[in-house]
Amino acid sequence: MSLYAYLMLFSFAGPFLLSFDKKVAFYRWWPGLFLGITVNLILFVLWDWWFTKTGVWSFNDTYVWPVRILQLPIEEWSFFVVVPYASIFIYACLKAYTNSNWWDAKVQLFNYIFIAWCTFNILFFSDRTYTLVNNLLALCLLMAQQFWLKKPYMGYFWKTYFIHLIPFFVINGILTGGATPSPVVAYNPNEIMGIRLYTIPIEDLVYALTCLLLPITVLEHFKRT
Repeated sequence: MSLYAYLMLFSFAGPFLLSFDKKVAFYRWWPGLFLGITVNLILFVLWDWWFTKTGVWSFNDTYVWPVRILQLPIEEWSFFVVVPYASIFIYACLKAYTNSNWWDAKVQLFNYIFIAWCTFNILFFSDRTYTLVNNLLALCLLMAQQFWLKKPYMGYFWKTYFIHLIPFFVINGILTGGATPSPVVAYNPNEIMGIRLYTIPIEDLVYALTCLLLPITVLEHFKRT
C-alpha cells in the first residue's frame, strides 16, 4: 500500500468507526453528507485534473499507486471523500457536544477577515494560478454566506474550521514533504505565493476552508429541505 493510501485509511478509520456513536449518530447524516461530498468531489477533481495537466502541481510516483484516472492517482480521488468526511465528523461532534455562542457572535468578523484576505491575494497574486483560483472560490463561497445565505450554522463552521486545521496540517504536512525525502505532492513554485507553514503552502489554509464549507453548505441545505 502506498504512503498516500495509508494516510487516507488512517484519516478515515477513526471517524467512520465513531460514526455510530449514539449522541452524534453521524450515520444519520450520510444522505446529505454524501451529497455534499459528491458536489465537492466533482469540483475539486476537475480543478485537480486541470492543475495537474497544466503543471501547477505533480504527484511523486514513489508514494502513490500507478493507477490514475484523469491523470490523478486513486489516492487523490479518495482525498476528496475522506478529508470532508473526517472534517464534517468534527463538525457533527461539536454540534452534538458543545454550543457555539461565542463563535456565533464572531461569524461576521471571521467572514470579513477571510474575505479581505482572499481579495488581497487575488489582487496582488493574480499571476499565480493556484493562489488565484483557490482564493476566488473561497471568496465566492464566503460572500454568499455573508450577504445571501446568512445561516446559523456558520458559528459551528468557524469553530470546526480552526480545530480541523490540526489534523489537516498533519496530513497535508506529510503530503508536502514534511516526513519524506521528497513531497508526495509537489507544487510549482511559480504558481503559489511562496509562503509556507513548514512545508505547506499558505494557500492551503484557504483551500481547507473551501473543502470544508462547500459540503457543509450543501449538507445543511439538504437537512432543511
